[in-house]
Amino acid sequence: MFFSIIIPLYNRPQEIDELLHTLTKQTYLQFEVLVIEDGSKNDAKAIVDSYADKLDVKYYFKENAGQGFARNFGFERAKGDYFIIFDSDILVPADYLEIVKNYLYEHHLDAYGGPDAAHDSFTPVQKAISYAMTSPFTTGGIRGNKKHVGQFHPRSFNMGVSRQAWEKVGGFILTRLGEDIEYSIRIHENGFKIGLIPDAKVYHKRRTSFSQFYKQLHFFGRARINIYKHFPKELKPVHFFPAIFTLGFGFTILCNFIYPPLAYVCNFFLLIYFMLIFFHSWSVNKSLKVAFLSIISSFIQLTAYGLGFIQDLFKRVVFKQQ
Repeated sequence: MFFSIIIPLYNRPQEIDELLHTLTKQTYLQFEVLVIEDGSKNDAKAIVDSYADKLDVKYYFKENAGQGFARNFGFERAKGDYFIIFDSDILVPADYLEIVKNYLYEHHLDAYGGPDAAHDSFTPVQKAISYAMTSPFTTGGIRGNKKHVGQFHPRSFNMGVSRQAWEKVGGFILTRLGEDIEYSIRIHENGFKIGLIPDAKVYHKRRTSFSQFYKQLHFFGRARINIYKHFPKELKPVHFFPAIFTLGFGFTILCNFIYPPLAYVCNFFLLIYFMLIFFHSWSVNKSLKVAFLSIISSFIQLTAYGLGFIQDLFKRVVFKQQ
């Protein structure tokens, strides 16, 4: 089995350097790498070229059109039996391709996704953000998990698609705002088999600050409504949880001013919830600092997503704006 690894890139030369370095350590060697520079001003050509003697790597520069269409550009030029999509901000364990190859030989999948985790080298903030995006106490816990809700939809930071599926379904029709979920729904609707490969994890750096994390999650909340506009049945009750949490938090603040007795009850439940996050993160990360930061990251994960969700719910569903 020959893999084509496709990586869209936009103004992140340092990230692609770290990612390509991890790919030089792979134990399974039947793969090529296609780096698609999507109109970056700070391009990474020199960095990618420096790996020419270590990897079968190709560098392409195209006009900026977004990550979904950059991946399509890579699909059209890939030679592999299977296409693997990575975000540029990940690190790949040395046995990743070996795990994927073995799993696909034993369990046929036309498309797959894998989980993400925090690497030991990550900063405390990055580890806290990773916790928020994978925790059972936030909606992050439904991603890359065996207990996912409904049909599993791979996410494009760690996603694979067979050449056969691509040839029938085509590539991405959205370039942003939930493009990976929309793509996996179309793959499934065309009769192809999609699944999670639980051990095919990557280390996902995500954002390096809470302000960047907020912007990303606000975007994710908006993306969920974009998916709803294309596929109404894909909006599940769990997707409303961040919005309900956000509204509940706002209600709690209001009660502190207009009806303190009710605020005491709300504050108590919030305290219990944040304590659960703190102690669970402490047990997972073995760090008090990361545990404390996990409270902040989980709060941001829920409220930023919730506000983005509410914003586009009213804008695009209630008021019918495009």
